[in-house]
This record gives sequence, C-alpha cells and structure tokens, in this order.
Amino acid sequence: MRIAVIQLAYGDEESVEQRTERVAAMVREQAGHDLVVLPELWSAGGFDYPAWEQRAQAVDGPVAQAMAAAARDAGVMLHAGSIVERPADGQRGHEGKDLWNTSLVFDREGDLVAAYRKIHRFGFGAGEPKLMEAGDRLALVDVPDGAGGPAARAALSTCYDLRFPELYRAQVDAGATMFVIPAAWPMARVRHWTLLAHARAIEDQCVVVACNTAGTHAGHEMGGHSQVVLPTGDVLAVAGSAEQVLSVEVDMTVVDDYRESFPVLRDRRLPFQRA
Repeated sequence: MRIAVIQLAYGDEESVEQRTERVAAMVREQAGHDLVVLPELWSAGGFDYPAWEQRAQAVDGPVAQAMAAAARDAGVMLHAGSIVERPADGQRGHEGKDLWNTSLVFDREGDLVAAYRKIHRFGFGAGEPKLMEAGDRLALVDVPDGAGGPAARAALSTCYDLRFPELYRAQVDAGATMFVIPAAWPMARVRHWTLLAHARAIEDQCVVVACNTAGTHAGHEMGGHSQVVLPTGDVLAVAGSAEQVLSVEVDMTVVDDYRESFPVLRDRRLPFQRA
C-alpha cells in the first residue's frame, strides 16, 4: 500500500482560497498512491481561533468540494484533514454550539466515505472546548491496496485525541489495523507527539500514519515531524519541521503477522474488579 503524508506548512498571509487551491494541486501530484493524508484544520488554521466562525463550512462546502475533486483527479483515497464544520441544516450539539472539528475522507471517485468529529477538544476550557462541540462516535473506513495486498481498516482520530489511549483501544476492538491521525501539534510539545504516536503503534499493534502541520500561524510554531510507524515500533519515515511529503510503502500483512507472533492483545485482562 502506497501512502503519501502531506506535511503542509502555512502562515497567516495566505487566504483560505489560495491555500485550498495549493493543497488541491499537492494532492493531485500524489497520483499513484492508495492513501493521501492532510493535517488538521489546515484550511481554517489550527490555532487561529478568532477566524473559525467565519471560516466554518459544511461537509459539502467549498473546501470539501475542492478536496473531493482532487481525490477524484488523482485517483486516491484522501483523508482531507479536518475542517471547522458548521452543518448546513443548523444542527447544534449537546452544549448548544454549532461548530465541530470534523475530518473528511473521500474515495477514489471523490465520494465522502467517512467523517469523524474530534472527540477530545484541546484548550483546557478555551479554544476548542469554548467554541466547538465534542464528537461522540468512532469512525473507521477500509483503505484498499491497489497492488492487491490486504486492505487497511483505518480508524480516524485527531491531534489531542492521541493523548487518550482508551480511544485507540476502542478502535482496535472495532477492528482497526491502522490509525490515521491528522494534527496541528505545536513545536513546543513535539516530543510528546513523536513518543505518543510510537506508543499507540506498539501498544495496539497497528500502523500509525500521523500527519502534522509545519510553519507558523497565529503566533504558534508547528512541530512537523509527521511519521509512519509500524506495529513493531519501527519508523518507516519521519519528516523534519518544514513542509514535506512523505511517500511510503506499507505491507499491511505486518499487522496480522506481528499480532500472531507477539500476541500481546490476547493477554488483556480488562475489565477487572476494583478493590
């Protein structure tokens, strides 16, 4: 399975329309890959909280339409990162808000095949928790291997979700063999990003495809260091801190083979009785 991870860099000077056009061109350049992945909130700005209200779009809005067309033109499955979603039907969540941090996945025909609303909101009462609703559902999608190898059962999560291992255990129980994790993770804590991605791969015996943001926007330097990690903990590829595209070949038989030869997941003993 050929996977392209687009570690996008952007600043404050580029409009949403300009960035969308540039990103669509980058996606089209990845023709021949099976899966292409973009980072979190690249169109709205991962830390540009004041702009989210104005930049919010529906899941069939201009950004989604541009990404659907790019996926179709390139003939790839595209994880288009996430948008600030405002549902076209006026839906509001349990807290009365009408915005979500929503990831979108398009198939080779440009059809929306999966959407995931970020469950864990970053900001400690500000930022996402103040402005956005929390998602409450898992999202998984099958990613075919164009070379005829086994498909990946890809589970979706986003950035801050990476700090909550119970989410990934639930995804494994739902059949996940791959975790796809777009992010806008800052340079200040990039070591956490790297270590936690390795931990999720090793403890859950899954392939991790982690796509971070580069550049500096809204006063925040992004950490980069996108990576693809195997269940063994081996790193297939890791980016630097600037804009970069990783192109890797992943043999998804590694998941079943490693789970069979080193059957850690069979030895889980939860739930247990508390004292």
